[in-house]
Amino acid sequence: MVQTVHSDTIDLLRECNAGVKMGVISIEEVIDKVQNDGLKNLLNACKDEHQQLGSEIHELLNSYHDEGKEPNPMAKGMSWMKTNVMMSVKDEDSTIADLITDGCNMGVKSLNRYLNKYEAADEKTKDIAKRLINLEEKLTVDIRQYL
Repeated sequence: MVQTVHSDTIDLLRECNAGVKMGVISIEEVIDKVQNDGLKNLLNACKDEHQQLGSEIHELLNSYHDEGKEPNPMAKGMSWMKTNVMMSVKDEDSTIADLITDGCNMGVKSLNRYLNKYEAADEKTKDIAKRLINLEEKLTVDIRQYL
C-alpha cells in the first residue's frame, strides 16, 4: 500500500528546496568578492550546510516523486540586480555582509510564513524548515562583525 502524503508536506518541502537553492545562489554571487578570510569561511560553511540540507530535501522530494521547486525567477533577478548595483557602488565586505543579512532575513520571514501556511505538514518536514530557518538566523548573527 502506498502511503498518501499530505500536500502540505510536499508544498513545504518545495519551499524549503527553493529557499536552499536561493541561499546557495546568493552566496555564490558574492563569495569571489569577499576579502576577509573569516567572512569567506563563514559563507562557505553556510553554503555547505545549505547544500547538505538541500540533499536531504531532494531525497525526500524524490521519495514523493516530486522534482522540487526553483527559486522565484523574479526574486532571483531582483537579488542579482541588487547585489550588482550595491557592489558597484561599494565593493567591500561590509556590503556583502549587508546583502547576505537582508537575504537571510527575507528567507527567515518567508520560511516562517510557509511553516504557518502548511501547518499540516509532517513533523520531519517542519523540522527541516526550522533547521533552515536556524541556519539563516545563525549566519546573520555570525556576520554582524563584518557589517
